[in-house]
Amino acid sequence: MHIILGSQSPRRREILGYFTLPFTQKPSDFNESSIPYQGNPSDYVCKIAEGKGTSLSNEFPDDVIVTSDTVVIFDEKVFGKPSDEDDALKMLMTLSGNWHEVYTGISVRKGSTVYSDFEVTRVLLNNMTQRQIRAYQKRCHSIDKAAGYAIQREGSIIVKEIQGCYYNVMGLPINSLHTLLLKLGIDLWDYIV
Repeated sequence: MHIILGSQSPRRREILGYFTLPFTQKPSDFNESSIPYQGNPSDYVCKIAEGKGTSLSNEFPDDVIVTSDTVVIFDEKVFGKPSDEDDALKMLMTLSGNWHEVYTGISVRKGSTVYSDFEVTRVLLNNMTQRQIRAYQKRCHSIDKAAGYAIQREGSIIVKEIQGCYYNVMGLPINSLHTLLLKLGIDLWDYIV
């Protein structure tokens, strides 16, 4: 059994690498902006995750393809990957001192068989000054992450509290992935390092 991780995220690669399951990382060329946000975050991230899988299905028809998409929702608005450091600063200033939700849609597919699900985690950021956010940005490349932040490493100083799955905030909710892979006969318990 071979897995295609349809992502360029080093964080998703790291999480899947906790297991001995053989996988290859291959970014999807799916155009995420082709899916409009219509007010339902779980539906939105699942459709994007499924689209990423579909875009890889012709190239890997016999492999299990794992794809996901993560966004932050605050005040009914989607915070995706920022366009640049200034955009990331604006996002973090908005989220500073506030609870928000992190949604990750995850999809597994083999051939025409597709299973999808989502995870949601509530996150409270510390109150931060612009200077503190800029200091964080110098240490953490933030424009490849939803809302311009990561929970791990240096992100530990900006996150005050979470309710839900930590790995969801990193971008790959492992319990949801495990449940979906079981439907294809793959048990992550068999691949513990």
